[in-house]
Amino acid sequence: MSRCADQDQNEIATYEKQLFDLRQLLEISKSLSSTLDFNTLMETVLYICMGQMQALNVGLFTRKSFDSVYFSLNNNYKGFELDDSVEYVIKDEHPLISLLNRTNCCFTLEEIQNELGSMDGLEALSALEPDLIVPLKAKARVNGVLVLGGQISIDNNGFTEYEKEHILNIASLVAIAINTSALLEMTTTDMMTRLKLKHFFYTVLADQIEEAKGQEKPLCVLMMDIDHFKKFNDTYGHSCGDVVLQQVAHVIQNNVRSQDMAARYGGEEFCVMLCDTEPAIAKQVAERIRRSVETMEIVYENQHLSVTISLGVAAFNPKIDTTPKTFVDRADAALYVSKQEGRNRVTMAE
Repeated sequence: MSRCADQDQNEIATYEKQLFDLRQLLEISKSLSSTLDFNTLMETVLYICMGQMQALNVGLFTRKSFDSVYFSLNNNYKGFELDDSVEYVIKDEHPLISLLNRTNCCFTLEEIQNELGSMDGLEALSALEPDLIVPLKAKARVNGVLVLGGQISIDNNGFTEYEKEHILNIASLVAIAINTSALLEMTTTDMMTRLKLKHFFYTVLADQIEEAKGQEKPLCVLMMDIDHFKKFNDTYGHSCGDVVLQQVAHVIQNNVRSQDMAARYGGEEFCVMLCDTEPAIAKQVAERIRRSVETMEIVYENQHLSVTISLGVAAFNPKIDTTPKTFVDRADAALYVSKQEGRNRVTMAE
């Protein structure tokens, strides 16, 4: 075959590769835009990056909440071996974030050191030994940092310029998806407790009810109320009441799974939706929350405060729970029984 023919074949192969990657970007965009839950989104991104870049190690530094002042790795990684004693974070004020904000390219660790002159404050990032650091930028602002390592490559010469351009395109789509997820988080989250808002709870509960009916899956709802909450406000002031709400909410959130949902129902009332959960297990979860609140100690202005909560549990029954409200009302009625019978207890709805 002549040299011209070889060149033509190479050009055709290059165009076919570019066309394939464009199609991949379209599919990636569809996949990311259909995912609003942050945890699901992170899982999707990790597998997309591993597949597209042939990388064995992938991690995402993101904000833990929309008002966080640092980016953390948390559980958003695959392949990397982490040291439990190390906190894998990048502070928002670190010069690396400024560098990524004003540029639109990938970096190696060596390139970052050359740019910044020092790796102070990036010890955790360096410990990962990534081959490539990629900014996730939406509206010209970094909302995450993607790290890649252990690329499966025949020549093992690192990422090519074309691959870097491709991962930047993917990173742009990921950044937009993260931004959308953060906006959803802001509009559906109670700022005081960081639990979901009542209206969003009902929206998701309606969907879960339909799934429970269609697939005959168990579904339970917990309603809970802080006992004698008014005394905290009356005795120590509303700031104390806010601390109590936040601490109780933290306990509730720590005792439910990611696929469940905890919400602030209103005032000092909370509700939890337990998906694919049998009534007996739901009662165990309720008891665990009750005990955790009872044993926790809140210190406010050198005062040691004890807190208890009352709970009601209802299991979905398609014959009587015709709407999300009737379902929640049954859990609320069981909560009322707990309060009438002395508080700090769990009652199952009939």
